Amino acid sequence: MPPIFRNVRRIGPVRVASYLVRGRVRHLAACTAPNCDFTAEYDNRAPAELAARTHRCSPR
Repeated sequence: MPPIFRNVRRIGPVRVASYLVRGRVRHLAACTAPNCDFTAEYDNRAPAELAARTHRCSPR
């Protein structure tokens, strides 16, 4: 079953979301810009939002 994302927030081109996996809440930051493959998972929401704020796209 795919994860159900909740508490989704957009910071620039990056979306930050929370989801449940194996009974634990995980936080994901993923860039939605074309040709940008940035994604990162964290245990806490604060580092995910920090990654979203400081992310700079490097298109190929």
